[in-house]
Amino acid sequence: MKNIAIFRHDPECSQQCVDAMIKIFEPHYSIRLFDYSLLSEDLLKGIDLIVFGGGIGDSDKYYDLFKRRDGNMIADYIERGGHYLGICMGAYWASKDYFDLLKDIDAVQYIKRKGADVKRSYATVADVRWNFQNQTMFFYDGPAFIGYGSRETVATYANGDPMAIIQGRVGLIGCHPESEEGWFDEYKYIRKFWHAKEHHKLLINFVKRLIKE
Repeated sequence: MKNIAIFRHDPECSQQCVDAMIKIFEPHYSIRLFDYSLLSEDLLKGIDLIVFGGGIGDSDKYYDLFKRRDGNMIADYIERGGHYLGICMGAYWASKDYFDLLKDIDAVQYIKRKGADVKRSYATVADVRWNFQNQTMFFYDGPAFIGYGSRETVATYANGDPMAIIQGRVGLIGCHPESEEGWFDEYKYIRKFWHAKEHHKLLINFVKRLIKE
């Protein structure tokens, strides 16, 4: 069974997102939880995938939750064959302003992109095309992935910007396929878009694609 390490540090990576991912991944993978104080070379030994979920943070400015050496440690881990999954805020962290894991691609706010169907930072849904099928997915100020670097585009936003990509051993998703029914109940205006766990299957398949299972 593959080993996954999930970062837990509310609100930067919210407990809600972590709990959702645990439920989805637990039947398929061995899971270890860690916070920033536990990030180390020892932690990364034997880990097949390190996961950073969604939460609150600045989408375009490095801050002191992680030191530069932490970013270098994660980059070295990927160079040695490890894999990175970032969802929403965790996807921003793969960009040049944080861990700097991408080549010729940047993670930018979708809401500021030309033709974006969501213009403000709030909990809502976004229309996306995932593996050539239309989906309406939970969204909260997630990134689009812009640039000319080679990548596999798994999903796009309504304006055509990449929403979910794989570049080498880094997989990034701007929306929240891990979203649970309670999230949609909390925001009544999107209740009708609950996906009945279909997006959880998309996430599992994305991870399998990323780590080449």
